[in-house]
Amino acid sequence: MKQFRLTVYDKYIFTQVFFAAFVSILLFTVVWIAPEMLLNTIKRTLAGEYGIKTAVLILTYELPKILGKAFPVGLLLGTLFTFDKLSKDSELTIFRAVGMSFYRILAPVLVLSFLVTGLCFVTYDKLIPMSCQKLQAINGVRPTTQYIYTQKDDSGHPTKAVVVSKFSLGDMQNIIVLDFSKKLYSDVHQLSEIYVAKTGKCLENKWILNDITKYVITSDGIFKDILKLDSMSILDGKASQNAYTLMMYSTKRDRDITNNDLKNYISLLKEENMTEEYRFMLNKYFQRFFHPFVCVLLAIMGTLLGFSKPREQRLVGFTIAIGCIFIYYITLPFFDLLAEKGILPPLVTAIFPPLAFLMCIIAFYKSKDL
Repeated sequence: MKQFRLTVYDKYIFTQVFFAAFVSILLFTVVWIAPEMLLNTIKRTLAGEYGIKTAVLILTYELPKILGKAFPVGLLLGTLFTFDKLSKDSELTIFRAVGMSFYRILAPVLVLSFLVTGLCFVTYDKLIPMSCQKLQAINGVRPTTQYIYTQKDDSGHPTKAVVVSKFSLGDMQNIIVLDFSKKLYSDVHQLSEIYVAKTGKCLENKWILNDITKYVITSDGIFKDILKLDSMSILDGKASQNAYTLMMYSTKRDRDITNNDLKNYISLLKEENMTEEYRFMLNKYFQRFFHPFVCVLLAIMGTLLGFSKPREQRLVGFTIAIGCIFIYYITLPFFDLLAEKGILPPLVTAIFPPLAFLMCIIAFYKSKDL
């Protein structure tokens, strides 16, 4: 324990890496937000669509989405810059000469990286979903989209399909309801009735459709009768609640949902046998826990890259660092697709990129001979 007690060295390295990482995060944020987001906000402010206060709030609420990626990148560049400077000034040589091991040199960096990991986790779990809700409220956005909900029996055969052409909160327009008969064919499910409604409303325990045209179909697939109905209810009880929840979540991206809500959504997807969506969201849920620890891995990588020779070009380390970041983030959608299609389990696709990064760090450490 004496070897790892807090020393002047720890305070010095912690402070140096902290400020270097802070500047890197700030620069990353400015570069990310400046080109389009800032320009559009300024244009709308000058056009009178936003007031000064609203414009400031919009930029503030956009920050969490940027910080989620800025934290690991900033930590990598901050550690790389700090230890590269220490190498060039021969300070690392002095630390090694007095008997400090690589792990002891790394200790204050690890402490800072775990703190940043916690910030990254909170950002994805709380700040980003909250900021998305605030932005929607400021812009007056009511998400609208199309949605299809299918009820199935215990054997997995569809019994009813509800196609909503357009909805916003609980109001629906142009709804088509397909009632399937119990008669099954090898290549198709027989329809018994089709309902086409102009409007609809999602209530607590049922869906109400209005201004309906009903098409009755014979077992031969021929329209038998066409009727007009003023209103009717569908999807009573739990089915109506599940369908409404799924429909509302279909307007959101995974980053707009807190961890707890995402967990409940995943359970509902599993209950409704929505296999692909379930695997994709489960992969995203696991990523919420594994990927913040990339901050720790990138901090170690930056430290290793900083251990350079006095005359070694600084550009080499920064080029490797940027390449690692690019490869890491560019491969994430690929693993998302593998999880969604069931090629690999969601747990594997979520943990593989950080694990692969860790393997590369171990190999790089051995090649450095530290």
